[in-house]
Amino acid sequence: MAEIRPIKTEDLPSGKVVDRTIVDAAGRALFEKGSILDDFQIEGLLRSGITEIYVREDEAVPEEKHETVIAKDVQETIERVREEDRSGINLTETVKQRVSKGIQYLFSSTTEENFAEATENVTVELMKALEANNTIAIDIGSLKVSDEYTFKHSVDVATMSMVIAKKYGLDQRAIRDVGVAGILHDVGKMKIPMEILNKPSRLTDAEFELMKLHTKYGYEMLKENGGFNEEILLGVLQHHEKLNGGGYPNRLTDADIHLYARIIAVADIYDSLVTRRPYKQKISKRDSIEMIMAMTSELDIFVMQSFLDSVILYPVDSIVTLSNGERAKVVKNNPGFMLRPTVVGVTTGRVYKLAEDLSCANIVIL
Repeated sequence: MAEIRPIKTEDLPSGKVVDRTIVDAAGRALFEKGSILDDFQIEGLLRSGITEIYVREDEAVPEEKHETVIAKDVQETIERVREEDRSGINLTETVKQRVSKGIQYLFSSTTEENFAEATENVTVELMKALEANNTIAIDIGSLKVSDEYTFKHSVDVATMSMVIAKKYGLDQRAIRDVGVAGILHDVGKMKIPMEILNKPSRLTDAEFELMKLHTKYGYEMLKENGGFNEEILLGVLQHHEKLNGGGYPNRLTDADIHLYARIIAVADIYDSLVTRRPYKQKISKRDSIEMIMAMTSELDIFVMQSFLDSVILYPVDSIVTLSNGERAKVVKNNPGFMLRPTVVGVTTGRVYKLAEDLSCANIVIL
């Protein structure tokens, strides 16, 4: 039997298994027994004043998954209150193949005369998919056009950026241009040494300064091509700028940052957070959303709201665990309250209207 002991949170390595439910000062459960903690969650515990917790000494072993059995009366309740999610993008396998080949061509043919046309073709494929089912929601887990990070990231950012732009109220031409800028936002990395791009550990200050040049490189490459308008160029150049002047390459502030860049910035940050890379673990969608929500001094609040209003964090029919210990099925998402869907307890049949019912105010999804 594994030894159980308290450990200082500041000394806690990633991957440990919680042995006793961790609660905050108000008595709310933060992590249930059996949870596996990553570095980001450990930092969150420290910020919450949790200085010591109980963990198991054995290695984290994924729990065996069991099919959730739902009683007939509970299923009837679920069907009564269930509402389909808003339409998300749906790429057929044929479209995925075309987009994947298009992206790979783009990143190997940046000097070709038809580079701008090829970029437009990939963007049009994505726009058709958005228009085919009136896409108004983001669920990037369904995209996956490639296992190669650069290609996948480009498609994810372009797609999310177009959904955000649509929610923001931009016209079709602007949505298309945002998509083009999203696809090409990292094209300047083609000029960054591979040993820096693929370094499995944190970059040195000198390496990071070199990495930051990719925005200027991308801008210069596209400007030299001559096939892209100035708005697209600024979207590529400025997507790492921050409203408070803390970004790069020019430390711009507020209105000096083009809207396209503000849109791409939110999509880029979100996709980077939820994607695993050699030098970092991926962060959960929930934690990524909360991190973005905390960046009000850096990101455009109206763009952020368009993003938050479009995100599907817990798709309808997914099973979640509540902080009161009950497992529940998601039956309705509430625009603007992506962390607080309506759920039904799979054993009790209780309907938890997390976004509306004040009696559920202290209940969260773990």
